[in-house]
Amino acid sequence: MPFWKTDGMDFELSPKAQAYSAKLQEFMDQHVYPAEPIYAAQRAELIAAGTPHRHPPIIDELKTEARKRGLWNLFLPDISGLSNVDYATLAEITGRSLDLAPEAVNCAAPDTGNMEVLHMFGTPEQQERWLRPLLDGEIRSAFAMTEPAVASSDATNITTSIVRDGDEYVINGRKWFSSGAADERCKIFIVMGKTDPDGPTHRQQSQILVPRDTPGVRVVRDMTIFGYSDQHGHPEVVFEDVRVPAGNLIGQEGDGFAIAQARLGPGRIHHCMRAIGMAERALELMCRRAASRVAFGKPLAQQGVVQQQIAESRMAIEQARLLTLKTAWLIDRHGAKGARTEIAAIKVIAPRVAGEVIDRAIQVHGGAGVSGDTPLAAMYAWARAMRIFDGPDEVHVRTVARQELKSYLS
Repeated sequence: MPFWKTDGMDFELSPKAQAYSAKLQEFMDQHVYPAEPIYAAQRAELIAAGTPHRHPPIIDELKTEARKRGLWNLFLPDISGLSNVDYATLAEITGRSLDLAPEAVNCAAPDTGNMEVLHMFGTPEQQERWLRPLLDGEIRSAFAMTEPAVASSDATNITTSIVRDGDEYVINGRKWFSSGAADERCKIFIVMGKTDPDGPTHRQQSQILVPRDTPGVRVVRDMTIFGYSDQHGHPEVVFEDVRVPAGNLIGQEGDGFAIAQARLGPGRIHHCMRAIGMAERALELMCRRAASRVAFGKPLAQQGVVQQQIAESRMAIEQARLLTLKTAWLIDRHGAKGARTEIAAIKVIAPRVAGEVIDRAIQVHGGAGVSGDTPLAAMYAWARAMRIFDGPDEVHVRTVARQELKSYLS
């Protein structure tokens, strides 16, 4: 939507969001940042014990503290009362500690998207069985859409079959990068597959709930990201003659593509603001390093090339944040469909900016930047991966181009 059509844009936080922001920042300072080395030590112990996907106990402590402070399920407007503009700022704060903060406040992907799907499209029975324990932070979930055998940038390519057989559906297929599926607390998958492979292109797909312990569900292996394996995992999962009740279907047959689009719109706002939070922390680390490190007789902060890296980073972050807030504002007023172009744009811009800022921070840190002594290397891997998941850059660039050219080609 052209800028001139967005008169009256206002990014000021509501009083409720301002209060949440202050409480969340206090929670980060007092609990989350001090917990980071504890989390790393506990994860190292679990990996050494052969249980890399068991969650470190510090997570439960943080969740208890966050819930006590009322910092819980902030992502869901019907529960939090927050707008997308409000939540965008809070998501940025949590992005500064990506392994801990989002989960601590029960706002971590893929659970947020799965909860939104169940909230919008689930039956009362589905909501009671699965949404309630997810909202309470008692279980976790996975979203199984991407497949190794097809170009999943085009979701209509998926080949997993969902076939009705009496009062059941039978599911067969192979998924990978099913984020969250390795966590021992993951109890439910939302699986996307085809119920009508010969139907209209965007009515072939459906989404269905598959409990993890259903016979025929097999986690084959975890997928690493640039060699990193996070606690929740991104496994390859096989579904072989998996039978679930017909009542596990979400919505109606053929609704899968539309549900996926509804799920991904707000979720991309969340991802992008967390990416900006990562970039902010990387810039902070870069500035601290530049101010404390001496080379060629003076602090790095007095070297012109380093000053330029810092300035370029600040300017890029501000631009990315403004575009993301504009997108959140449009979603608040016109829904995800009314902000389709902007959603596509921020999905390209925010990860790109985060990756560039983190890269500069790594350079200023020298050898320390590529080591495990700082969070920068892991942050860089995640920022780079963001340019692929939830749709690769090329798909979103095409969306922006088509919108821009529409009036010239009609």
